[in-house]
Amino acid sequence: MAPIMRRLFPLLAMLMLAGCASEAPLPAAPPPPDPKSQMGALETRIAVLVEEERHRMDPKAKSLAFDAELSKIARARASDMAEKNYLAHQGPDGATSASLLMQDDAKWQGLLGENLAAQHYTRQSGVSVDEFAHRFLEEWLKSPPHRDNMGFINYDHAGVGAAVNGDTVYVAVLFSTDLGLPPPRSGGPASTVTSLESPAAASTAPANPQPAPLRLRGTVGTQ
Repeated sequence: MAPIMRRLFPLLAMLMLAGCASEAPLPAAPPPPDPKSQMGALETRIAVLVEEERHRMDPKAKSLAFDAELSKIARARASDMAEKNYLAHQGPDGATSASLLMQDDAKWQGLLGENLAAQHYTRQSGVSVDEFAHRFLEEWLKSPPHRDNMGFINYDHAGVGAAVNGDTVYVAVLFSTDLGLPPPRSGGPASTVTSLESPAAASTAPANPQPAPLRLRGTVGTQ
């Protein structure tokens, strides 16, 4: 065999092996995490973004203390919306964040605001915590009532809840501030819920009505 041909055979064999290797299937990408396992991280990320944005809107805004009681109520609202597939400030059973809060603490009094939103996802893409948190924030910023809630400078407490059903993530964010109102009189009627048009209206409400009410500031949820 000619010397040139002997040198070509190993080269051709190497090329054939390389061609076979390039046709081998790539390993499948791992599936995205279960969205349910990401709800805690999503709540935390939303809390951080809301706090940052509110201080950009008004440097005089009070810092928010994210407290356990409001977060418990926010999670209950998000979970109820996810379970029953709706987006509204009042559940099918009539429950609201205000009524749940009063059940939890009958003497609680102050201003209460609520932002709701929902986003769809696919199983293939899963839920990106940072991306979804920014989307929720952007939707609220587009809506004047939601934006007003985030920017109301006298709110000083907040809670975030997130829940997921088959293809949708639901989020509830509660804002509150203590008005320093006296507790209901012993044996007197339970506190009532009064709806106010905006945080600005809430800030000019009478300081000591009789009976002292829980003031609810609700907004239309993003759909």
